[in-house]
Amino acid sequence: MTPENLPASATALTLADPDTPFAVVDVHRTRRNIERLAARADRLGVTLRPHVKTAKSLDVAALLHAGDRHCPVTVSTLAEAEAFADGGYTDITYAVGIDPHKLPRVVALLRRGVTLRVLLDSVEQAESVADASRRAGFPVPAQIEIDCDGHRGGLRPDAPVLARIGHVLHEQGCLDGVLTHAGESYFARTAEDQRLAAKNERDSAVAAAERLRAEGLPVATVSVGSTPTAHAADDLSGVTELRAGNYVFFDLVMAGLGVCRLEDLALSVVVTVIGHRPEYGWVVTDGGWMAMSRDRGTAAQAQDQGYGLVTDLVGNLLPGLVMTAASQEHGTLTAREGSHLPDLPIGTRLRILPNHACATAAQHHGYHVVDSSRPEKGAPAVEAVWNRVSGW
Repeated sequence: MTPENLPASATALTLADPDTPFAVVDVHRTRRNIERLAARADRLGVTLRPHVKTAKSLDVAALLHAGDRHCPVTVSTLAEAEAFADGGYTDITYAVGIDPHKLPRVVALLRRGVTLRVLLDSVEQAESVADASRRAGFPVPAQIEIDCDGHRGGLRPDAPVLARIGHVLHEQGCLDGVLTHAGESYFARTAEDQRLAAKNERDSAVAAAERLRAEGLPVATVSVGSTPTAHAADDLSGVTELRAGNYVFFDLVMAGLGVCRLEDLALSVVVTVIGHRPEYGWVVTDGGWMAMSRDRGTAAQAQDQGYGLVTDLVGNLLPGLVMTAASQEHGTLTAREGSHLPDLPIGTRLRILPNHACATAAQHHGYHVVDSSRPEKGAPAVEAVWNRVSGW
């Protein structure tokens, strides 16, 4: 890796230099996570359409598909779609239900030669897409969202309105296919539960596609995916593409589900010890919920990891130490029962592993990049600084 996107004054930085808190990405772990799922998609015989919503970074995306910017991606905001289009990506799925007010931005991207698919689950949305297509003079490709597990939006595969929506879209040449996301898989606590969630995800999408085809409607795309089901699926017959996003970084929720190991977590936040409250058993840092987010996703798991686990600056886990509380700019570290607080003087730098990589990453403008495959005697060197997309 070369540090060409580092500021000239920052080329000699280590993690001991920037003001804290700041986000760190381990590029070695990120590459390893990416390669793992790419190999699985190949074995399953489906196209992998990574979701860039976690990293929201063109630099991270460059690690996907060997840097081929013609690779398909999924986005969660039009700001992401626009940034990735500016970066040369032309095959994009916007996987959040379309607000008709946003269709002019969609049309603008289509006029630039970007294939941008929108998502919907109502006749009203379908009619808005069809109307936008008529006015633009070309179809706006759309996918119908399928609800496979009672999570968020979408239609059940047997919903009577499914065919009507399909016909409204097809009349303007807009029907691209169906898409589903097994959101409840984030609560599937065993490998077998995750495998069953993946099977249900696939069966729901394929059933919806077959219903539309029985109506004489074309269905080119059958899209499924979440990070747990993408790693658990053993048969994707009838599916054309697999989506996942969190896997590039992973997090404590995924580790708690057994989808990854703690050693796979590629995102962390560097914080500094700024105080001690021995009467309460606290170590205080300058990294509060503004640095980590309010996400407490492991609270419902067998092992509650508070706001995050703690490592030293190199990345070695400090056993029994947990970030158990957070105010806006203060984080509180405590020892689990049976453990002791280590000696952490004022000024000590630590790294916090997050519960939810997407939420923690969203608190930062970019990432300081390190490479754990290159052992360091002292503070890890910053090999690059990568920007991330923000806004909607």
